[in-house]
Amino acid sequence: MKRRRMMSWMFGIPLTVIVLIIIIRLNETEKDVITRAAAFKAAALSVYTVEECRTESEESSAFSASSQNQWYVKYMDALYDRGWINSDLTPATEESAEGYLTYGEVHYLAGRISDKLESQVGLTKKNSQSPFPSKRWWDLYEEICRELEVWQEDKVREESLLVYGTFEDVEDKTPWRAYTSQGARGFEGLGLGIYRDREIRVLVSGKEILRVVEKVSDSVTYKNIWLIEAHEDGITGYVDSVTREFPVKSKLKAPDEMNGQIADVYLTDGEIKKVVLKKDRISGKVLQVGEDFIEIEGYGEIPLTEDFHIYRLYGELRRQNLSDVVVGYDAQEFVVEDRKLCAALTMHPFDAEKIRVLIMDNGFESIFHDSVTLEFQSPGEMVMGEKKEKFQAGDVVTFRSGDSRLAADRIILKPSDETAGIRIPTISRGDETPEYPGHIEIKQDPKGLVIVNEVYLEEYLKRVVPSEMPANYELEALKTQAVCARTYAWRQVMANSYKNYGAHVDDSTQYQVYNNTPSFASTDRAVDETYGKMVVYGGEVADIYYFSTSCGHTTDGTLWGADQSDYPYLRGVAVREGGGNTDLTDNRVFDEFIKSCPSGYESDIGLYRWKTSLTSRQLQKKVTGLGNITKVTMKERSAGGIGKVLLVEGTAGAKEIRGEWQIRSALGNSDLVIQQQNGSTITGWSSLPSAFVSIECSGPDSDGVSTFTIYGGGYGHGVGMSQNGAQGMAKAGKTYREILEFFFPGTEIAEIGDVS
Repeated sequence: MKRRRMMSWMFGIPLTVIVLIIIIRLNETEKDVITRAAAFKAAALSVYTVEECRTESEESSAFSASSQNQWYVKYMDALYDRGWINSDLTPATEESAEGYLTYGEVHYLAGRISDKLESQVGLTKKNSQSPFPSKRWWDLYEEICRELEVWQEDKVREESLLVYGTFEDVEDKTPWRAYTSQGARGFEGLGLGIYRDREIRVLVSGKEILRVVEKVSDSVTYKNIWLIEAHEDGITGYVDSVTREFPVKSKLKAPDEMNGQIADVYLTDGEIKKVVLKKDRISGKVLQVGEDFIEIEGYGEIPLTEDFHIYRLYGELRRQNLSDVVVGYDAQEFVVEDRKLCAALTMHPFDAEKIRVLIMDNGFESIFHDSVTLEFQSPGEMVMGEKKEKFQAGDVVTFRSGDSRLAADRIILKPSDETAGIRIPTISRGDETPEYPGHIEIKQDPKGLVIVNEVYLEEYLKRVVPSEMPANYELEALKTQAVCARTYAWRQVMANSYKNYGAHVDDSTQYQVYNNTPSFASTDRAVDETYGKMVVYGGEVADIYYFSTSCGHTTDGTLWGADQSDYPYLRGVAVREGGGNTDLTDNRVFDEFIKSCPSGYESDIGLYRWKTSLTSRQLQKKVTGLGNITKVTMKERSAGGIGKVLLVEGTAGAKEIRGEWQIRSALGNSDLVIQQQNGSTITGWSSLPSAFVSIECSGPDSDGVSTFTIYGGGYGHGVGMSQNGAQGMAKAGKTYREILEFFFPGTEIAEIGDVS
């Protein structure tokens, strides 16, 4: 009996161990597996974007119609098409996609990429249908990405982030979208809800999360969030773009004091542990916005904290960017923490009352000046930080780069009569000394002095319109120009492009020419009679462009790569009575059009039609590396027939030149003689008047030189409003509203105060 018990004991223990090992292995297998859907999503996003996969799937899907709403279909379709998965080995069914990835499938996929990767799979006859371990898959996936040269680049990388919430937490309800400290992220096929208010490390491709690598911490701090409402049981806060409820175990003390405040909120396991309020605020006109500081009038340059946030509090609550802090305005209150700005609160809408202009040097070559001299036309005040000095009419002051008076802060010169202006003799505009209304600011930059003219927008326009359109043009044409200029200026103020220098625009053709000529009664009247009026589309300020002269037809916004649906009002229009649109994208049709002279609103303008000749030797100075150039062809045209892609061929190769300005520059030469249709000629232009051109080739001659005769029309880029076309329409009795509707179909005229 004892012997039998001993034998049972001796054989029982190993058997138990074996059973336990099997159970453990089975449990490990259950844990260390990955579905085909998850693996194939990662594989697809190593070579495609999510949108590319979606497009591929919409064109042709291997799945049945009833399955095509599943998230993984687009990824697997992309791989079927690429040949990385085989439908015999991996059927296109929901059951297959949601099942476990096998050794055989990994071996097939790896082999499509390289022999090296295929050899790392470890396929045998026994494991072909066995689940491929999850850990091994992700190790292999890293090798796949390295082989494809996308690992740790913008394509596939690891990043740490805090999960603020998912589509289940916000009104947006966009499926599979998470809101994180790194911005919005997709997470198809994953469960991120359990990681809300946690810091995690993830593997991403583009903006799509492929896997959660690890949970980093259950304790997080949300810095500088906006507290919408507080009550005893918790807080409603705005984190990034997500409104969240944060609970507390014990009752909050004095919750009313938290309402409408900036705070740091400390969480552990998703519950509030501590709230630190930040109540110190300052306000003032913003003079400059740098990458890590904001200069505020009366306070100087104040650095920003690492977690600086901006919240728009009027209308719909939302986060804003640093570029939304518009220089020249005091729309924000700033929250201060340890002598730094930790948040900005935008309290009211932007009114575009003033504009800040960088004054360039002579010749418009640089925004920096070695010195500046100012002559005051009225008495006023010079502000240097906390120091103020009076000046009188007739006083003259000069500042040079390195001036000790500029060491601490910018100098602001404020005349009592801002319409009288400040003359700057060190600057020449049109052989005259310009006089600037408003006030002048001077600041030292490492490259020289920066001069900013802050002026009322309407006063600015009175010095833009005569610089952009002849003052003797018809009043309705001038009013059209005034509305276009105001619309353009409004958008540029909002764009805030020169915020690093405390300005919105400069005074060159890069924006709008400002103060290059004196103001005139006619242009002043045009500005006054259109006071505050702008071009809008769908309730938003339109993106307005204008140019000198058309060839009888304008082009559309796709010329510069824009999607036409984004700018439906920037269309190709025939500049003639009745308008319309002619398809001139075919070379043969355009050649016939440009060599004729169809009547239109500006067909009497010299540059309506022009002609010039260019030799291959002249062209070879601009387009190099092709040997002797023998042929030039317009390969692609946009609306209105404007050149979009130019093909230049030579004895040593060929080259495509893309873009209207690049084409004008390549074919241009200051030695060319441009013959206008009125018989006069133009020389000294380094680029062609426009890219509305037809090209005829002849030669080569006995010296191997070919000649290219260029037939062209118009002057300028051709998008939006033709200024001479507007003049022709005004002469024909059209009002400025009719002219704007003609060139910008579907738009309306609205007051500045009526748009947001």
